[in-house]
Amino acid sequence: MTTEARLDGAASTIGRPTPPLNAREKLTGRALYAADFKMPGMLHLKVLRSPHAHARIVSVDTAAARALPGVHAVLCGEDTPDRLTGVHRKQHRILATSKVRFVGEEVVAVAAIDEETARDALDLVRVAYEPLPLVRSMDEALRPGAAEVHENTGNLSIEYNVERGDVDAAFAGAALVHEATYETTPQYPGYLEPMATVAWVDGDGRLVVRTSTQSVFLQRNRYADALGLPVSAVRVIQATVGGAFGGKVVEECNSLICAWMAHRLGRPVSFVNSRLDDFLGARSSPAERITLRMGVDAEGHIIAKEVRILADCGAYEGLATHVLQVSLVRSDNMHRHLRNVRSNGRLAFTNHPPRGAVRGFGGPQAAFALNSHMTEMAQALGIDSVDFMKRNAVRAGDTSVHGFELGSAGLAECFDQVSEAIGWAAKRERPRDRGTKRRGIGFAGAIHVSGNREMGNWDGSIVTARVTADGRVTLSTGESDMGQGAYTMLAQCCASELGIPVSRVTVLPTDTDLSPYGHGSIASRVTILAGNAAIRAGRAIRGRLLALASEVLGVPEGDLTIAGGEIYATSTSPNRRLTFGELSRLHLYRHGGEELRVTATYDPPTFLAMSRPDQYGNVAPGYSFAAQAVEVEVDTETGQVEILATVVSDDCGRALNPLAVHGQTCGAAAMGIGWALYEEMKFEDCRLLNGNLADYTMPTAGSLPHIRSEIVESMEPNGPYGAKGASETAMLPGAAAIANAVHDAVGVRIRELPITPEKILAGLRARASADAAPGASHA
Repeated sequence: MTTEARLDGAASTIGRPTPPLNAREKLTGRALYAADFKMPGMLHLKVLRSPHAHARIVSVDTAAARALPGVHAVLCGEDTPDRLTGVHRKQHRILATSKVRFVGEEVVAVAAIDEETARDALDLVRVAYEPLPLVRSMDEALRPGAAEVHENTGNLSIEYNVERGDVDAAFAGAALVHEATYETTPQYPGYLEPMATVAWVDGDGRLVVRTSTQSVFLQRNRYADALGLPVSAVRVIQATVGGAFGGKVVEECNSLICAWMAHRLGRPVSFVNSRLDDFLGARSSPAERITLRMGVDAEGHIIAKEVRILADCGAYEGLATHVLQVSLVRSDNMHRHLRNVRSNGRLAFTNHPPRGAVRGFGGPQAAFALNSHMTEMAQALGIDSVDFMKRNAVRAGDTSVHGFELGSAGLAECFDQVSEAIGWAAKRERPRDRGTKRRGIGFAGAIHVSGNREMGNWDGSIVTARVTADGRVTLSTGESDMGQGAYTMLAQCCASELGIPVSRVTVLPTDTDLSPYGHGSIASRVTILAGNAAIRAGRAIRGRLLALASEVLGVPEGDLTIAGGEIYATSTSPNRRLTFGELSRLHLYRHGGEELRVTATYDPPTFLAMSRPDQYGNVAPGYSFAAQAVEVEVDTETGQVEILATVVSDDCGRALNPLAVHGQTCGAAAMGIGWALYEEMKFEDCRLLNGNLADYTMPTAGSLPHIRSEIVESMEPNGPYGAKGASETAMLPGAAAIANAVHDAVGVRIRELPITPEKILAGLRARASADAAPGASHA
């Protein structure tokens, strides 16, 4: 019998609901967030933000602020290192110099003995500005003669062009061609904890930063580059993260300014954003205008697709370049028969606050346009919309138009699951409502990556496992837990391999001094990449334990059993048992002994497609899918939309922890519903008018329907125990599903988010006028 077969599986929680490892400390209030840390001599930092969207900085007078008792530093852009920083392209200093490009840009930083003194000092700073012409929209940005946000750019940040097959010939031979334009709005990440950082210089002169982040190593690289330091002179520690949703990857400036101030002063500094600070300083998702032209053959197969996107990255591009690329091409990989694609994407600079990474990373924008478009095409063809989506859905084993190799693909099963749960078959046959309140039903589907090879041709994950003297196992990883349950998943994988309870595994917080390198929690990569590394680490530990136990007991490894933290041989008598703790001590306390520690790496067999001009290749080891069905009731007198029922199906390969998958899927669906119906960042002359949670309407528990979450287990061959990324994909289909349901209810197609009562009423009036026009069809 093999050692793997002799593992006692009773302890494994793989596939079972497992509470988060850190649930107790969060529920009892003992979790330490960045804002909770206090240090002797710590100063508090606040920043003065620009009131202008576009202006030259004529002068900065800080004399009165410096004279205020309790103020230790008042610094402006000229005091920052003379080097530019940025994610994709280096475009700005740590604080603004010479000119500001958006309302809220950081101009002056004050460090004082407390927050109140720092705020008082900001009131004493005098900055003289010379206003410049505004670039209010992406259309205005690209007009000839427009003012430039960045000189000599023509306000064009980047342009993508991708073409495959013979697009014109495919359209010429299509049975139906449909074209329409859709518009999406920016979404604020909406995490519970605003950005917060504490930074200091240790006794060796190294900069230490404890911050709320999704990636300690990407942040370390950023601080070192911006400050002109070697990476070895910077240490970044992840504090408990109160939600992130993409907004805490590497773009925000809170932690960078705090790190710089601490390095400059040699004192501990804390910088905690107010909610308004966070609205102005966070990266919202880019607004996009998406024009889709699609052709289908007589069998209802999508055979041609043309996509044109104009996106607004705000004042600085950051990760918005990659977001645009995702919106432009990723959804193409859902279509099984598509081989002819033409895509053009342009990203424009405006004087809006910078846009960047938010949950879904360009997928929600594309999913809204695509699923709305497909539903209209299905109606024109006289095909049931769910059937139309299913017959075009990719299957396991397919290679998509852009080279995605689909080891698993449960998109069709997701459609089956949600259509059955929502009662589609019966509800599509019911008589149409004719009263004031009318019901409708809608569907949508989506694709997302599980990992993405785009940084330095490495998309791996490293896990170090160590067995302590009392038999516990500790794991170190460079990936981050930001509330999604990543560390619980890693503990499950390792515990399963060792036949011990999850409670016997500790996953240490990420720390660039102590953790192995990792890109962090981005692109739904942690489960499939770090999960595989944790399994390999667990197996390596198991091998070491078995080899030592075999030596001590004088029993072949194949006759040993591992269970409950012990190793024993059932075929011998007397039955001596060795605990993991005993074996750990024996491994160390012997001639030439060492600590029982292993390091395991998993780097998937994927392709760096971004390095190729045609951007073709398999970028991820797995691809996740989701579908959502929504039933709404629309009040034709008020335009109000009430969601009566919604079902979300998440193809996550295998649900290692169904409790976490369901929780995160419901949260993703809630975020999609908010973006579809409520959330809209309102600007006047590029000034944000609703930068607070009173005026920026996010869905509350009372405004959300009961969200039914379902799981499709498609068993990803590259995944740990068949798993792949879960739940992020579930945010993508919501807006389109709601738009399709509204159209089904009242016949009004909303192509511009959010789906507000005003837009519905305007659509109803336009439809009534069209119906009343002479010669109009009243069928």
